[in-house]
Amino acid sequence: MSKKEITITIDGVECRTWEGEYLLNAARANGIFIPAICYLTRCSPTLACRICLVEADGKRVYSCNAKAKEGMNVVTQSEEILEERRAIMEVYDVNHPLQCGVCDQHGECELQNYTLELGVDSQHFAVPDTMREVKEWSTVLHYDAGLCIVCERCVTVCKDMIGDSALKTGPRGGPAVDKAYKESAPKDAYAMWNKLQKSIIVPSNGTEHTNCSDCGECTAVCPVGALTERDFVYKANPWELKAIPAACAHCSSGCHLYYETRFTSIDNHDEMIFRVKNEWNFQSLCGAGRFGYDYENRDVTKDEKAFAEAVEALKKAKTVRFSSMITNEEALMLQRLKQERGVRLLNPEVRPFQRFLAAYAKAAGRSLYGSDYKAIMQESDFVISVGAALRNDNPNARYAFNNVQKMNKGAGLYFHPVGDTLVPTFGKTVECIAHKPGQEETALYLVLDLFADRENLPEYIKTYLDGFHETRKRTIKERVMKEVVEKVVDKESGEEKEVKKKVPEMVEKEVEYDHNLLVEALGGDPVAFADSFEKMMKKKSSFALIVGEDLYGHPRWENLAKLVALAEKHCGMKMAMIPPKSNALGVALICDLDDEGEGYTVGYNQPGDFRLSALGEGDLDMPAMNQQEGTMTTMNKRVVPTNAALEYGGYELNDLMNALGLGRRLTVDWTAELPLDKGFQAVEFDELPDGFLNDGTEVRGYALTAFKSRPSAAKVAPASDETVLEGEIAYRCNPQRQFNDFTDKAHQIFEAFALYASPKKAEALGERVEVVFEKGSLLLDVVADERMQGEIVEIPDFKADRDVYGLFGESRYANVTIKKV
Repeated sequence: MSKKEITITIDGVECRTWEGEYLLNAARANGIFIPAICYLTRCSPTLACRICLVEADGKRVYSCNAKAKEGMNVVTQSEEILEERRAIMEVYDVNHPLQCGVCDQHGECELQNYTLELGVDSQHFAVPDTMREVKEWSTVLHYDAGLCIVCERCVTVCKDMIGDSALKTGPRGGPAVDKAYKESAPKDAYAMWNKLQKSIIVPSNGTEHTNCSDCGECTAVCPVGALTERDFVYKANPWELKAIPAACAHCSSGCHLYYETRFTSIDNHDEMIFRVKNEWNFQSLCGAGRFGYDYENRDVTKDEKAFAEAVEALKKAKTVRFSSMITNEEALMLQRLKQERGVRLLNPEVRPFQRFLAAYAKAAGRSLYGSDYKAIMQESDFVISVGAALRNDNPNARYAFNNVQKMNKGAGLYFHPVGDTLVPTFGKTVECIAHKPGQEETALYLVLDLFADRENLPEYIKTYLDGFHETRKRTIKERVMKEVVEKVVDKESGEEKEVKKKVPEMVEKEVEYDHNLLVEALGGDPVAFADSFEKMMKKKSSFALIVGEDLYGHPRWENLAKLVALAEKHCGMKMAMIPPKSNALGVALICDLDDEGEGYTVGYNQPGDFRLSALGEGDLDMPAMNQQEGTMTTMNKRVVPTNAALEYGGYELNDLMNALGLGRRLTVDWTAELPLDKGFQAVEFDELPDGFLNDGTEVRGYALTAFKSRPSAAKVAPASDETVLEGEIAYRCNPQRQFNDFTDKAHQIFEAFALYASPKKAEALGERVEVVFEKGSLLLDVVADERMQGEIVEIPDFKADRDVYGLFGESRYANVTIKKV
């Protein structure tokens, strides 16, 4: 998917853009304004508003849908165009209720802005209105149909970016537009008016409630006050709110967001976060980022006695156990504590990822994985995911996988043991293979078999693949005949008898498709897959690989890391990893983590003999991430700043470091000291940029430097069946929107700490069970996840005090016994 840079002229200005880019995007990237109500930068055009019409080489076109060509001349304003736009805006204003004084969008409403921009100060059209009821679509979504202008942004973003496709247009039930207007109204205005009169937004599942992931992205893109967060309705005026730029701390995406704060009430002047907003033209937020914001540690003062006890605890500590929800600066403090006082650093969330990343770097000859998720979304047309539960693990990895299908007319391969009904809906050419836990090596060998340049593969890999094919062929041939029992009628007696017969079982094509016999080893149908794969590969030229946490804690993680490096190199793929938690990549690069702890343990947001906690339940209070300044390292390999949205009156980790003689004046004084040999830069915190350019280029913080070295020549081993799990299996996996104790603390995050299972499995298990592991057990309620399939159950890890990591060990899969309670 290589792009060719071209020059076009817009309103007499020469502009550089990419061949095939939509004219609207080209204009925006070059700072030229064209009004558009329905179009979203990263989504497909809908032509719902038609207000973006322009002239291109003398022909009227819609700039959201017309593509740039070399030398094209574009005119964005003429008297005819402006007249049409004004008529369209008049139509949008027909029967729109004038609730601006109390509307939650008042002051930042695009309908208001464009009405003023286009000088609409009178109304030439009229039509009887109809009753449009307010709906509560979900636990977080509020829809006021009376305010809706049916721009379809919510429908488009849900389909193209999020992948839920939970919304659509439905019949409004209002009166039709008088046909007499067809003669007096401009063509586009009349067409758009007809649509507006006929349509309204409804859940696509035919019920009153959306079947979605409650991400709230639809509320972000809504240009009017029709879609808002239920919790925000009539709570505050937008112009009263102060926007604090920050990085979301919940998952490793580190998304840019704004905490919008104001005094709590007339009686309480303490700052409070009322909502979270995002730069939706450039990136999307998940439900945890948008709704899991109120986890601050409130009403904390400096407890000198508890502080002195904390200093003594750190002096005698043999181990510090901590979570990934810390800043890079705090990670550096802990590393300095290890260097100066010899403590062990224990982080079971990150340690397997750190080892895997190091093994990959050794095999690839590069310290960091080669691509990122923005490049995958923008440049790939075929994406493969191995070792990640896409729906649950990381929202932006899921968005990238979906966006490749929707926007790039792509294809996708999804390998995962837990069956999922959502991922196959992302595109018509998405193939899902539900292999057994432990077969991730075989999945990566299949990737090599399908996509690698066979001639350039190492000889031992070619030999292994050839040998595998021969073995599978023999296996197929050995099972050619099977014994069946048929009922036959005896010709002489007329009695019916049962007779054993041997009949051919093999389909002849099975041997012909030896190229895909690895599919059969993964539990798939090689014949059906071969036909499907042929369709998937049509016109595909740019491939990407996403790998996730299942690989990091796999018993053969080192071999898997080498296979990933081989796939990236020999398949010509963009490859990106999903760091398992919050600031996992930053912690993995900064801290020398240990495999086990020992002795007296200080826990930081984790269990310990002495506990530092931002949750307000430890021995010494710490600030939560929305009360801190510092930096985080995103999965896109950027070091980005985050700011404190709320005040904090207690002690910080840097205060403890100062008491030990190791601290700095401020926490952010550590920012320029982040390790250069790990790819960080000596940049002061206040010098870090934080935003996006008009063309979508991210300028938040800086990109990590990847160091090159000579790749290791160590061979990869063949796939092993010894790692494959059978029997009753539990998978360590959080429900959507839950990532840690902090999301669990947020009042708009409702997903329970429970056992999640497919509807069929949940029905068989009953309401409550005891899950018995080798090292302990959990009593859990059973929740049916309508999008899960198969027999594997999921157990969350977002509650640190339940020590789920201790029960599972490093692997995400475990053999368990499940008992009904």
